[in-house]
Amino acid sequence: MPAHNSPVHADADINKLETRSAPELVTSHVGALYALAAGTFAVGTEGFMIAAILPEVAHALSVGVPAAGQLVTVFTLIYAISSPLLTAFTAVHSRRALLMGSLAAFVLANLLAAAAHSYWSLMGARILLALAAGLYVPNANALAGTLVHPSRRGRALAIVNGGITVAVALGVPAGAFVGAHLGWRLTFVGVAVLAAAALLVLTVRLPRNMQGSAPASVRERLAIIAYPGALGTLATTTLWATGAYAVYTYVSPFISVSTGLPAEHAGMMITVVGVSAIFGVTLGGIANDHWGARRAQAIALPLLAMAFAGLTVAGLMMAPAAMVPVLALMVVWGLSAWGFYPPQQDRLIAVVGVGHAPVALSLNASFMYLGFALGAALGSLVIALTSVLWIGLAGALCIIAAALISQATWAASASRTRVQHVAGGPGH
Repeated sequence: MPAHNSPVHADADINKLETRSAPELVTSHVGALYALAAGTFAVGTEGFMIAAILPEVAHALSVGVPAAGQLVTVFTLIYAISSPLLTAFTAVHSRRALLMGSLAAFVLANLLAAAAHSYWSLMGARILLALAAGLYVPNANALAGTLVHPSRRGRALAIVNGGITVAVALGVPAGAFVGAHLGWRLTFVGVAVLAAAALLVLTVRLPRNMQGSAPASVRERLAIIAYPGALGTLATTTLWATGAYAVYTYVSPFISVSTGLPAEHAGMMITVVGVSAIFGVTLGGIANDHWGARRAQAIALPLLAMAFAGLTVAGLMMAPAAMVPVLALMVVWGLSAWGFYPPQQDRLIAVVGVGHAPVALSLNASFMYLGFALGAALGSLVIALTSVLWIGLAGALCIIAAALISQATWAASASRTRVQHVAGGPGH
């Protein structure tokens, strides 16, 4: 097992950056951070909007909705498998070139999706989208973590991930509206335009001295999963994502049943979660920098579990008149779910070291997308066995499991620290 303090292949510019003051870093690189966020906004819009237009896609391509749903499943699985491998294989290249190249490929893949005239051609475009997104997002997050002083890392990660939360709040409803009124193909064209605009901003704002890591084998880079605490941290991500997607995937029919709203109006209520997520990811970054990742997560995960369980309780007791409690719980859901994420990323970087941040964050994304796939399957199973009103409880149980594993991992880390402190004391 690799020692936590073993040498790592850090970027050439990291040492220069860490010698500068935190205020200077925030001022000089804030434009780059928001440029990276523009890219994650485009990626997030495409990744989340597909569920809203599946019926239209299925009708246009003459396939059933379950078959169209495989477009989501394949995307998540390809992302999960390819992201860490691509990040490892490309680590020797300039990170600036990787970010711009992957975003350019994302633009092209969206145009191919818009032009697809068969199910399998659209499936191929979705695979290309997954490959491009799986390379862009972890490198964007890793760069954000190295552009700033460690004391500001939580805020930097919050800015970059804010692009995804804004996509949930604004991009997804906009995509659903465009798909319903102008056709599903134009949703992909719209995302291509967003990604192309983000690419132009990146060209101007990204620092030109971002170099790749020194050469290392794939095995060496992926061996970070053996670092003490890494597997437990990644498992926490998977369980969090499983619980969140068990609810998110089927939140539209849940809202219809619990509040009596028509399906088309119920889908637009997802915006409530997205708007709350914008505030949640910001508060999560601030809480991480002020109180540390452990305290921030100790608040976020229990709140999320209570929000999900509350959805089931409200639905069972008040349907079809549960509008007010469901809306309130969706606000808590958005705040707590995304308030967890920046501390989780900072925690993983602290476990493996900044030099391994790109691969570590790509692994984190892979474990997250694995959770998305498991969550969608879990929600489907719950609905088949019971009813859509029980998806909240299923999600809550997953979040409780995530909180328990998280705390156990923190406790084990604290125990190792105490042992190392005693072993390094006087007389040793």
